[in-house]
Amino acid sequence: MIKAKRILNRFSPVRVLPSAFYQRQLAALTIVGILFWCISQHDALDFWITRFWYQADTHSFALKDNYWLELINHKLLKFTIIGCAVCALLWGVYRKNGQLTVVMILLGLGTAVVGLLKAYSIHSCPWSLTEFGGQAAYLHLFESAPEGVNTGPGRCFPGGHASSGFSVMALFFLFYPLRPKAAWLYWLLGVSLGMTMGFGQIMRGAHFLSHNLWSGWWIWLTQVVFYWLISYAVAYYRQPH
Repeated sequence: MIKAKRILNRFSPVRVLPSAFYQRQLAALTIVGILFWCISQHDALDFWITRFWYQADTHSFALKDNYWLELINHKLLKFTIIGCAVCALLWGVYRKNGQLTVVMILLGLGTAVVGLLKAYSIHSCPWSLTEFGGQAAYLHLFESAPEGVNTGPGRCFPGGHASSGFSVMALFFLFYPLRPKAAWLYWLLGVSLGMTMGFGQIMRGAHFLSHNLWSGWWIWLTQVVFYWLISYAVAYYRQPH
């Protein structure tokens, strides 16, 4: 513990946010979660959007293997975000910048949580469902699979690719509360990137809209909760005991 405290003291302090901030965020997450649950249960919106990109005559998604969509949206954007995050994390550690280091850790934690949920998901991607030329049965989100039903490969909820974009929301904590307007702009940047990258996957038949919405929800919940835990833990251990 003494050694850990010495290491923490070498870094600049991590800003502790007031309890009211977390109360507002958890209230907003609860309301948005209820809205997303309703969208997930009444799947007309998911199917309506996905059918725009599905070709019924060939029972396939025309853009599933599109070179440019795969290159720009699925690879370049994702790897650019990961590369920038790794560089920023190393810079934060090198400069002993506690705030930057914690924010980059948050960026990775959010995608890790989505990846973990996705790994245990029984829900298959649209291109695997019988409604879109596949063989897997469609299940409502949070619905268990009836016995004997073919759920297919699963592992398609929440949207994993969109999580890379949504993870940028972590930059919010780099600027708030010193520059709240800039903080919210970076939060909106993360939302925009997540929705853009997620929509690219919708076009390919890889995800429903609700998959991406829930990805953003889980990312932000993870970042809010872990920033609270980390910032208070760091503040506690930096105090003289």
